Amino acid sequence: MPDAYRKQLIRMISQHAHSEIVGMLPEGEWITRAPNLRRKLVLLSKVQDEGGHGQYLYHAAETLGATRAELVDALLSGKAKYASVFNYPTLTWADVGVIGWLVDGAAILNQTMLARCSYGPYSRAMVRICMEESFHKKQGQEMVIRYAQGTPKQKAMVQDAINRWWWPTLMMFGPHDTESPNTPTLVRWGIKTRTNDELRQEFVNELAPALLALG
Repeated sequence: MPDAYRKQLIRMISQHAHSEIVGMLPEGEWITRAPNLRRKLVLLSKVQDEGGHGQYLYHAAETLGATRAELVDALLSGKAKYASVFNYPTLTWADVGVIGWLVDGAAILNQTMLARCSYGPYSRAMVRICMEESFHKKQGQEMVIRYAQGTPKQKAMVQDAINRWWWPTLMMFGPHDTESPNTPTLVRWGIKTRTNDELRQEFVNELAPALLALG
């Protein structure tokens, strides 16, 4: 295995693992504030899934010679990156639904691509993660649809959440292809099979008509 291939994989997988773990934090804040028992149970299940996803991915990175301690130390020291979308505050309960539909929906596009990547342990972890992420997306979609058809206050709350999360979600796909230093190499090695802009455009084509249809 070329050293550069190994380093790129460790960078990508660790960033992905860290994002799953850090992504639990803003949603975990809402578990005790869920409006009813059903919503609480759904959110508990989702947060538990995210912790599991981080575990799968740390295991995949360990097959490349990285240790769990090294990966976590890099996260805590600020040396390692994670998805910046999780730095945005969750201001209302509607944010939980919008994160599910938009943020997890964007993640699924990235992850279904990675389920066909050239490194087996990473691609196999993605298969199960994508199955569980589809549940996260559907619960978010159900919440947004319900509130979009609800009271004027609920409609305003979900619209505000969409306004705040739309652009951070688009940024999850990474820089434009012309500004992405790693994309050509990752595509050549089969780690990525589609570019940032291709995935971003597919997301917009799917989500924008669905949201407009809800008003």
